[in-house]
Amino acid sequence: MDALSLLLLPAARPARPALHLRDAAAAAAARPRLLSTSVAAVAAETPRAEDAPSASGKEERFDWLDQWYPVAPVCDLDPGAPHGKTVLGLRIVAWFDRTTAAADGGGGEWRVFDDSCPHRLAPLSEGRVDDKGRLQCVYHGWCFDGRGACQFIPQAPALGPAVHKNSKACVASYPCVVQNNILWFYPRSEPEYKEILQRKRPPYIPQIDDPSFVTVYGVRDLPYGYDVLVENLMDPAHVPYAHKGRRAAQDGDRGNQRRGVPVNARQGLLQVRRAVHDDQGKEKKKKQPTVMLVFLCIPVSPGRSRLVWAFPRNVGVWMDKIIPRWYYHIGQNAILDSDIYLLHIEERNFATVGLDNWQKACYVPTSSDNMIITFRNWFRKYCKHQIGWATPITNQLPPTPSKDQLLDRYWSHVMQCTSCSGALKKMKALEVALQVASVAVVGFLAVAKGTVVTSVVQRSAVVAAAVLCFAASRWLANFIEKNFYFQDYVHAYK
Repeated sequence: MDALSLLLLPAARPARPALHLRDAAAAAAARPRLLSTSVAAVAAETPRAEDAPSASGKEERFDWLDQWYPVAPVCDLDPGAPHGKTVLGLRIVAWFDRTTAAADGGGGEWRVFDDSCPHRLAPLSEGRVDDKGRLQCVYHGWCFDGRGACQFIPQAPALGPAVHKNSKACVASYPCVVQNNILWFYPRSEPEYKEILQRKRPPYIPQIDDPSFVTVYGVRDLPYGYDVLVENLMDPAHVPYAHKGRRAAQDGDRGNQRRGVPVNARQGLLQVRRAVHDDQGKEKKKKQPTVMLVFLCIPVSPGRSRLVWAFPRNVGVWMDKIIPRWYYHIGQNAILDSDIYLLHIEERNFATVGLDNWQKACYVPTSSDNMIITFRNWFRKYCKHQIGWATPITNQLPPTPSKDQLLDRYWSHVMQCTSCSGALKKMKALEVALQVASVAVVGFLAVAKGTVVTSVVQRSAVVAAAVLCFAASRWLANFIEKNFYFQDYVHAYK
């Protein structure tokens, strides 16, 4: 791999430290060597200079609501139906507005609303996009346009007052934009944030839009919180142990630090690049084989987070023409499975000792923990160990479910992924077809006995075909269960 994207963490400029993994160095432009070993190996228990009050005397806090959040890759959003998501404790619905296509001749655009009908607070994500391109609540049929304005109330008298024009009939609409083939939204619906795109845009990865690159997207909901997810992704030392058989990237990362690899602080990415030089030491303008790992971390609710990933690359581009996206997801889900239980229990252990005591409870004596220490120090200083939820929420972890629920793949990934859900539907149909074929072959043998099938060889061939169809259906059923529903991960046997 000639390129690797990791997340950096802001340690200075606290006014707007970045939220997402990919954007996490946005506030660290003045300190581009954040990944160096200058951070103390053991987290300090005494106050440091960075914890001193600001010059203005005001407490510096991270503003969770002044950030763009990914909703989902567009390839996983069906424009014919609304999609419900929870982000930052806020229930939202994303839907494709075709009313703009009729108005300005365009192709329509995505919208993000509160997932609550103003009539009786039913979830709009359970609704539909009607034949006029409006979002319709299926409880009583109220219809809304792309601005969130109510266009039709079926129960209102046609000749009566236009009650649908009342401001109380509107749905809160959030600024949103499609960038890098991902739908983003900004969690403020007040009028003053309507033009937020002119002031602040989501972090941008130019390689994703480069026509010489292909990008594989994925998404999965995880049964542990945002801070644990960020901490885990910033910890390459766990890779060869929690994900046995995989090589940690830390040695390569240290080598790139020694070479002075450029850090793109605005995007929060450490991009490992190898430049080709001529005899005079001048860099040639030649595209190098590049593979990037882009991770977007999304706080969902206490003890819940969502990971959206994108793997842009300009090598092996032809493979995407023959290898479906769901095949990549099998391996990627296995990697996530391998530390889900570890992180779920770790988070509860943190809650037991209290995150305020993290530096005392955790013994982190080696330099491999530098990034985690830096993150925890930032999370303490600017967030007080808390996510700034968009709605009033009880900051309490949900109870630990059974392991098959923790490692569930269907609800956490498959039903959100158009590629995996489509593959599952086809495989189930094939499984049924194989079972029907095995029964049909046996039935044919019984009916044709002594007439069409006369020799022992012919009967053996028919029986073998029936057994083969049945065995194939059983193998396929096991494949479906392990890759689309649940497969236990026992580290002792890996």
